[in-house]
Amino acid sequence: MLFSILQALRELFGNALRTSLMLFKIIIPISIVTRLLLQLSAVDYLGTLLGPIMELVGLPGQMGLVWATAMIINIYAGMVVFTSLAPGLDLTVAQVSVLGSMILVAHSLPVETLIARKAGTRLRATILIRLFGALFLGWILHIFYQLTGTLQQTNLALWNPLAVDPTWSAWLMAEMRNMLIIFLIILTLMALLMIMKKLKISDLMTRLLSPVLKMLGMSREAAPVTIIGMTLGLSYGGALIIQEAQSGRMSKHDLFIAVALMGLCHSIFEDTLLMMVLGAHLSAIFWGRLLFSLLAIFLLVKLIRKLPDELFDRYLARPVAAIKGSEPEAPKKAKA
Repeated sequence: MLFSILQALRELFGNALRTSLMLFKIIIPISIVTRLLLQLSAVDYLGTLLGPIMELVGLPGQMGLVWATAMIINIYAGMVVFTSLAPGLDLTVAQVSVLGSMILVAHSLPVETLIARKAGTRLRATILIRLFGALFLGWILHIFYQLTGTLQQTNLALWNPLAVDPTWSAWLMAEMRNMLIIFLIILTLMALLMIMKKLKISDLMTRLLSPVLKMLGMSREAAPVTIIGMTLGLSYGGALIIQEAQSGRMSKHDLFIAVALMGLCHSIFEDTLLMMVLGAHLSAIFWGRLLFSLLAIFLLVKLIRKLPDELFDRYLARPVAAIKGSEPEAPKKAKA
């Protein structure tokens, strides 16, 4: 009994380490490039270009820099820029809610789109889904708040960030700490999945979600990792779905749908709370994002079903290298 437990723990640790290293190969180079772009003020230029687009969703052009920072770096960096620009702009709760929803859909794109690519989704498809998804959601929310006259009171942010040490040494220490945290979270998630499978909790969750999964055209195999990605984040859920992609247990259509859904709506608890700290309203950053994501994926599945496999493979999906020794199932189209 003790030997079996130790063997399971060793296998769990090895799987978590391999999955983490696979992620680090993506994250580390992108983090370095992002740091260099920040030093070269490339994010500022992107923010300037986004200025006119922000006006389409009812936001001041200065908020383009906030979204650009969140897209290229991460949500926290975008929050820091927001707190430096927002004073004096007299932003309403509706405007901050629109901005928050757009940030939640499209952020950390260099890292997260490469994770999606590793899971079998074309880079251009992921970027287009998230960028146009963010803009369309922001526009819908802007029109809704404008027509209903809701949330027009002046926004009050609840967070003032501490000064960030700009040195390379501080950045390196922060990145090393992030790598350790990512490994520990992946280890915990894999242990949780193992326990859920042993206790049949995964089966129960799948049965409860089967109506939604069927509506979205996803099979039962996609449920556990998709749920983790939506609740805890794309980096962590993405790591597990990469593992599923390499195992061959999920079809290419299931993989694409799961990654697309996680791209539009992930980390629904932590990230939502971060935007609430800035003053954004739950009607946009939680309910609006969730309902929009489910509807968008529903329509996307309808479109995918009409596409020939040749076009699907050329523009949406890409081959995934199978894990040595795995026996992938024959690919099949998702059913709506």
